[in-house]
Amino acid sequence: MSPDKLVRMANQIALFFAAQGDAAAPDAVATHLRQFWDPRMRRAILDHAKSGGAGLSPIAAAAVARLAVDEPA
Repeated sequence: MSPDKLVRMANQIALFFAAQGDAAAPDAVATHLRQFWDPRMRRAILDHAKSGGAGLSPIAAAAVARLAVDEPA
């Protein structure tokens, strides 16, 4: 899956969870990514974030950063 599509999907998920507020939304998005995204998709979004994370919304970027803490290298 292309990075652009993953970014679009992550941003849509972040928009959905934005109603929870800036403090809770990134954790909710990260949980969603862990539970519903294939490991290859998670690796691809992590790689995209490592190379700058172009296009990720602030909530999506924060969620991917939280995801990076738990994902094996």
